[in-house]
Amino acid sequence: MSQGSNIQILFCADTHLGFDMPVRPRVERRRRGPDFFANYQKILETAIERQVNLVIHGGDFFFRSKVPDSIVARAYDTLFKFADHRIPIVIVPGNHERSQMPISLFLGHPGIHILTKPQTIEFIIGPNAVAVTGFPNVRGGIRNRFKELLIQTEWEFSEAEVHLLCLHQAIEGAQVGPSNFTFRTGDDVIQRSDLPENFDAVLSGHIHRHQILNQPRQDGTTLPICYPRSTERTSFAERDEEKGFYIIHASDMKPGVRAHLEFEFIPLPARPMVDLVLEAALDPTSLESWLRQQASGLPKDAILRLKAADGLSPAVRAAVTGELLRRTLPSTMNVQFGAEFHNPTERT
Repeated sequence: MSQGSNIQILFCADTHLGFDMPVRPRVERRRRGPDFFANYQKILETAIERQVNLVIHGGDFFFRSKVPDSIVARAYDTLFKFADHRIPIVIVPGNHERSQMPISLFLGHPGIHILTKPQTIEFIIGPNAVAVTGFPNVRGGIRNRFKELLIQTEWEFSEAEVHLLCLHQAIEGAQVGPSNFTFRTGDDVIQRSDLPENFDAVLSGHIHRHQILNQPRQDGTTLPICYPRSTERTSFAERDEEKGFYIIHASDMKPGVRAHLEFEFIPLPARPMVDLVLEAALDPTSLESWLRQQASGLPKDAILRLKAADGLSPAVRAAVTGELLRRTLPSTMNVQFGAEFHNPTERT
């Protein structure tokens, strides 16, 4: 573990384990599921290598609420083995888990802590204490319920040197998507003015884009609100976003004095996402050679989205079959179709 009065906390979120990982696939092809598991493993290995004191997962551990038992067992087995390294981990259930984690004996490990209700958990790390306050994702009306849920955590009774609020929610000012949509109002958005400034930081999952928002405090400092980003790209809206997680360094911890926090970003591998537009001039006879030529200039591990140019003939659309794509494109690629590909009335 870290020595002296410095504390290291690894913070990640939105691992989405089980994404594109069917138990009985109908077609043998490359799946994206192993990419998500590989980055999950890298996070836990980094925690061990860097000898962090605590790991916090900000929710959406799995990609949906009903996950095949084999995927749950694989994810929890890895987690259980990690907890044997005596590094505690806290998980905030997200909206994809429908605010609760699948039940398993693996979760009985004393080093694994699930926020099943509004609560505050304290960890003694050397001469200091770290308090983690939070509650599972609220799937409606968090704006009006937030203050009451916070009271239920009894956070104000903690005298820990470092106090973190951990959530899986949208907070006012957070941005998503290529158009920079900003959460401002609405029943599912927490107002920044409702965040108690006595916390050292707010750590939240749910928003897949990395950002650290700074909420002014009365003493002239700012309360950092950290979204670490998802650990892999889940949609083309994230095609240009770097993925990773944080190690938070806490120092200068003294009674009655706010700890000094530094956020170190650790990048993770993310597959490139590429759009390939089928040109209107294509005909069925030239389609296969055109696809081969286009693929030769793309990253071999690309996630490819096929889009249809306006005016693409119905004959070409019909010729783009799974068998053709498997024959012409590298097996290391993943392929999906743009929405307009099947709807000629939509333009690219």
